[in-house]
Amino acid sequence: MENARTDTFLITGGCGYFGYRLACSLHKKGARVILFDTVPPIQEVPGDFVFVQGDIRDYAQVEKAIAGVDCVFHIASYGMSGREQLNHHLIEAVNVQGTQNVLKGCIEHGVSRLVYTSTFNVVFGGQVIENGNESLPYLPLHLHPDHYSRTKSLAEMAVLKANGTALKDSSGVLRTCALRPAGIYGPGEQRHLPRIVGYIEKGIFRFVYGEPSSLVEFVHVDNLVSAHELAAEALTLEKQHRSAGQAYFISDGRPVNNFEFFRPLVEGLGYPFPKVRVPLYLIYFFAFLTEMIHHLIGPFYNFQPLLTRTEVYKTGVTHYFSMAKAKAELGYEPQEYNLDEVVQWFRCRGHGKKSCSSFLSRLLLDILFVAAFVAVALSFLPVVGS
Repeated sequence: MENARTDTFLITGGCGYFGYRLACSLHKKGARVILFDTVPPIQEVPGDFVFVQGDIRDYAQVEKAIAGVDCVFHIASYGMSGREQLNHHLIEAVNVQGTQNVLKGCIEHGVSRLVYTSTFNVVFGGQVIENGNESLPYLPLHLHPDHYSRTKSLAEMAVLKANGTALKDSSGVLRTCALRPAGIYGPGEQRHLPRIVGYIEKGIFRFVYGEPSSLVEFVHVDNLVSAHELAAEALTLEKQHRSAGQAYFISDGRPVNNFEFFRPLVEGLGYPFPKVRVPLYLIYFFAFLTEMIHHLIGPFYNFQPLLTRTEVYKTGVTHYFSMAKAKAELGYEPQEYNLDEVVQWFRCRGHGKKSCSSFLSRLLLDILFVAAFVAVALSFLPVVGS
């Protein structure tokens, strides 16, 4: 990244897994980095990193952090997975109002570059997409199966619409672009992988679902870091602002069945890979029921749903995208990675099959799963006399 040595970068959500990884990469290239987040980083931070504790929902805090920076990586968001997806109010406040605050701060303080971390979900809502590209329209807002995807669409639209906006007290304009990454993985990832490993270790991961031919995509954290650095560079005058106003799909570029992708993790931790395959519609219905139950008792007991409807779509329905635009305009060339580092990371922290569970506990789990699926199946039968 050519300009890193003279630039100051602000990273919203900079203490999260991806944000911190991006910060470290920029720092190695000589850049000055400011981490803006609600909580301090859990990792050991280099002495010349600047951490600003704040909330993007509060414009005064955003304004304080953004003054004097050259480029903003707006990563902070809320509601991607699990029970977070069901907190509509907070999702709206962080993803929509927070993004508006970041845009306003850039314009008010003369920040000329903004790279927004978006999502595949701005165009995907459960329909099959094979080798899609950036010409696909946004999914109509009312068709989004979850509030996170809807608000990320609104935020991306606002970011790209702001491209070319005149900066206050400056002759320049704001240049913006958006990256739409697949699901992120890598050693130390803290959002999805620990949840998956937890299901494996508790014996919950007893089945797969959807068609074996269904394909999805993932992106290694270091490939995503590279894409962000290239996008920021492509917003500069030296690169003819070629990424300004543009959106790019970002992944490893290797479509794969979701469950086969995780097979090395399951087996690498010493567990058998499930042989039972359940119809997608049945899992979707189960997720729907779970969400309804959470809606009723969530205010009193905020439990973690096994799956949400959106997670069923994202893991069981084919959707993958071409990297042609990112390669041509950004120079993005994803490196090839596997889950070996991830398996090693979990093993070093004491994860992995220790001793066989008792026959009684395994039998009890099997009975519970069979009973649950029988109950769901029976719910489809007509009621006598109706």
